[in-house]
Amino acid sequence: MKVAKTLRHKIINHSGIFDATLQVYNRALTYMIEVIDKEFDDLECFSSSSIVAPVEKLIHTTKTNPSPKYTEFNRDFHKFPSYFRRSAIATALGKVKSYRSNYRNWESEREMALSEGKRFKKNPPKLQLIHNEFPVLYKGNMFVRTSDTTAQIKVFHNKDWVWMDIKFKGQDLYKRNVWGWKEHSPKLVKVGKKYFLNISYTNKVKLSKTDIKNQKVCAVDLGISNSAVCSVMDAKGTVLARKFINQTKEKDRLYHLTNKLRKVQRASGWVAAPNYWRQVNGLQKHIVNHTSHEIVKFAQEHHCDVIVFEYLNKMRVPKGFWGAKKLRFKLRYWRKTAIQNKVEEMAHYVGMRITRVNPRNTSALAYDGSGKVERNDKKDLATFSTGKVYHADLSASYNIAARYFIRAYEKSMSEKSWLSLQAKVPELIKRTCQTLSSFISLIQALEAPKVF
Repeated sequence: MKVAKTLRHKIINHSGIFDATLQVYNRALTYMIEVIDKEFDDLECFSSSSIVAPVEKLIHTTKTNPSPKYTEFNRDFHKFPSYFRRSAIATALGKVKSYRSNYRNWESEREMALSEGKRFKKNPPKLQLIHNEFPVLYKGNMFVRTSDTTAQIKVFHNKDWVWMDIKFKGQDLYKRNVWGWKEHSPKLVKVGKKYFLNISYTNKVKLSKTDIKNQKVCAVDLGISNSAVCSVMDAKGTVLARKFINQTKEKDRLYHLTNKLRKVQRASGWVAAPNYWRQVNGLQKHIVNHTSHEIVKFAQEHHCDVIVFEYLNKMRVPKGFWGAKKLRFKLRYWRKTAIQNKVEEMAHYVGMRITRVNPRNTSALAYDGSGKVERNDKKDLATFSTGKVYHADLSASYNIAARYFIRAYEKSMSEKSWLSLQAKVPELIKRTCQTLSSFISLIQALEAPKVF
């Protein structure tokens, strides 16, 4: 599969000098949107790759096109680079198509509501003309690298398009795992008051195709007390390694912030509280990044072929959750979703696969097959029906790995063979009741000598 990664390089010798370039580019984009919207009936059939020529014929004066329909472009955007012009045309087409699609959807919703006799108060979408897009500096025409940390770029300065020398911070490509990847044209991006070159790298990665009998998986349970609990299991049901990942200091600070946020909102009603949310989002991002890196690192250390998660259903806030408790539940759900997405992206870089299993009863059932468990108030320990006390999330990770292998074995054999195994191991019939004990029983049934 094809994977991509973007590295950010900070420009250290210039900052505000690039403001004029962004302003001119976005003014040109606004002009393109207006033209394409007026001529959309004739341009609707074109794609973003084929739209350039017909739009240039409408706006750009050349020897072969001396009298275009719209003459303002050459006058207002003198010496505008051709690659910027073509990039703005493709971007403008996408924005106009998006607006037209949204408007059609609004019309269909309106007609449906009126036909049912309902009141329809939703305002129609509007075409946004003013945008804050960042231009791509195409290699050779807008960007020429002179060394690992220096380059020349074409910018709008003193009312003219000139080449300017820049210095930017380098990146250790080997450390960032993009050594040998294909480097693409950079994008000039503004963050705050500073400017960066965002350079994307692409590569083709072969995902693991190890036979099921030789696979090792890293099962991850995104729990309540811990950010993640991981266990490595082989195809025989042997647990090879375990890892607990948590950020106690960050979570303590996060809970403190949610309490303060709720107090402010109770005192003065609903408030935006941007400073609180900036801190909350920063802590959330740190927890997600640290957890994701630790999961992938742990899986790599043990040469796993697959990382297995639970499938996250739609968020449903339990009854009795309100105030700060409700906010913490939402933050935890958003964090779990972000961790799964980031781990999927990182795992594909190194050739590992990602899959998800049914989450029902993975924590509620003991991994040894003894049935339902009772969890303590902190939800971190589980007491089995046999009296054994075990970590609840660790037991859940065993069941997650077992369900992955059971599903893989089921797919690898015929329906007749699988039905005969279900007769020997009844726990396999109901997917939500499968545990590590069920998987071990399945392995024993597979290895048992056949009687003719």
